[in-house]
Amino acid sequence: MRELLEKIAAEGEVVADGVLKVDRFLNHQVDPHLMKRIGEEFAAQFHRERPTKVLTLESSGISPALMAAYELGVPLVVARKRRPLTMTSEVYCAEVYSFTKKETNEIIVSRPLLDSSDRVLIIDDFLANGQAALGMVEVVRQAGADVVGIGIVIEKAFQDGGRLLRSQGFRVVSLARIASLSDGVIRFHEEVMS
Repeated sequence: MRELLEKIAAEGEVVADGVLKVDRFLNHQVDPHLMKRIGEEFAAQFHRERPTKVLTLESSGISPALMAAYELGVPLVVARKRRPLTMTSEVYCAEVYSFTKKETNEIIVSRPLLDSSDRVLIIDDFLANGQAALGMVEVVRQAGADVVGIGIVIEKAFQDGGRLLRSQGFRVVSLARIASLSDGVIRFHEEVMS
C-alpha cells in the first residue's frame, strides 16, 4: 500500500535494532485518513472470505481493525490484556509474549462474543515474531470458530512471524513489509527484492 509505505518512510523512526516507532500515525497519534484507507484495503483483500467478525488485540490494533470491520460491515471484537470488572461471563484466553515489552500477557475474550459459527479476520498493527497473532488464533480455536485470514499493517519480514503463520496455512496480508531496520534505515521488502 503505497500511501502507508510513504508514511512509514516519512514519519517512521528506527529507535533500536529491530524496533520501528510509528507513533505519529498508527499507535499513539492516529491518522484517521490513513486508517480509513487501511480499512478499505483490508476489506478489499478479505471480503471474499466473508468474515463475520474482526478480532484484534488492544490497544494499537484497534484503529486499523475498527476501520476494517466498518468497511466489511461486521463487529469488531477486542481481545483484552486484563479482565475488567464488567467482564462477568466466562472467557477464552491465551498467553502472549511481547518481545517489545518483554512481558507475557494473558489475552481474553468474553465467550458470548465468539462462537463456532464465526468466520474471524484477525487484524493487528505489527507482525514480528507472530506471538500476538498466534494468541488470537488460539482464542478463535477455543471458540470453535474459523480464522479466515490475518491482516497486518506492518510486518517485520526479517523476523519469523510471517513465515511461521504462513507455514501453518494462514493467509497473511501485510500492507507494508519491512526487510531491515539495520543502521537506523528503514528498508522495505520490495527494495531488497529488486
